Amino acid sequence: MASTTFWATATSMLLFFLFLLVPSSNCVDLESYRSHEVPKSDVDLLEFPLNLEYFEAELFLYASLGYGLDKVDPNLTVGGPSPIGAKAAQLGPVIKDVILQFAYQEVGHLKAIKKTVKGFPRPLLNLSKESFAQVVDKAFGRALKPPFDPYANELNFLIASYLVPYVGLTGYVGANPKLEGPVSRRLVAGLLGVESGQDAVIRALLYERANQKVEPYGITVAEFTNWLSNLRNKLGGEGLKDEGLVVPPSLGAEGKIAGNVLAGDPYSVAYDRTAEEILRIVYGSGNASIPGGFYPKGGNGNIARSHLQSV
Repeated sequence: MASTTFWATATSMLLFFLFLLVPSSNCVDLESYRSHEVPKSDVDLLEFPLNLEYFEAELFLYASLGYGLDKVDPNLTVGGPSPIGAKAAQLGPVIKDVILQFAYQEVGHLKAIKKTVKGFPRPLLNLSKESFAQVVDKAFGRALKPPFDPYANELNFLIASYLVPYVGLTGYVGANPKLEGPVSRRLVAGLLGVESGQDAVIRALLYERANQKVEPYGITVAEFTNWLSNLRNKLGGEGLKDEGLVVPPSLGAEGKIAGNVLAGDPYSVAYDRTAEEILRIVYGSGNASIPGGFYPKGGNGNIARSHLQSV
């Protein structure tokens, strides 16, 4: 119980400081910004994250409830196809509660973005166990036997969840300096705060299990996160922007510690990624113009589609 309280307090402090990034104003919530016009240059940057928000919403909803947006809020899908292979995960009561909270938070994120810009239909998502197994196999450079199944137990699902919010938060960090309008910056700061909180919770839960072996592979949780982060660095193609739970002390905070419950650059500032880097990662191809992985037909929106049309 003390451990749970510690992580809850730490996450609350993280969210508080992230929300200090919101542009200074007398406005206190996103609704107060609605009268501001969104610059045309901001629209694509605000719509692009829907690709990942759909991913997170469907993954967390199915894992905790056994169904997704088609039942929870079909209007948000705008007629986009149902995800492939998503299903309920075998979760204990505490982790199930946490994931359900994440799920409804992601529904809120979809609504917030779509209230600000038009958005687009849900892209086709492959959330099958085979899709996750392919990512894990690629990370380790070999086929694990039996294939990794994210839905088999809560430890596997936490490892699978490690793949999701962090990529989104680096995208929000990357988009923020490119935005011109106050409503755009307010929205992205708010989304970044909660996505960072989700990532912190997932990493904290995994950090408590860092030395636990993931069965039947005999590989520790920390090793799993390191290999997955290495894969994302490789696919992103822009150097070190991803770190596992245990790193060489030279890469830890102030170059002095191996524990790495939160990833950050040499100044412990969050890494940033462009939309192109994110596409390279979630497609699993290392190329923003070659769809696959979790997005068999690619992402939606002008940014993602422009890369698909370039080949």
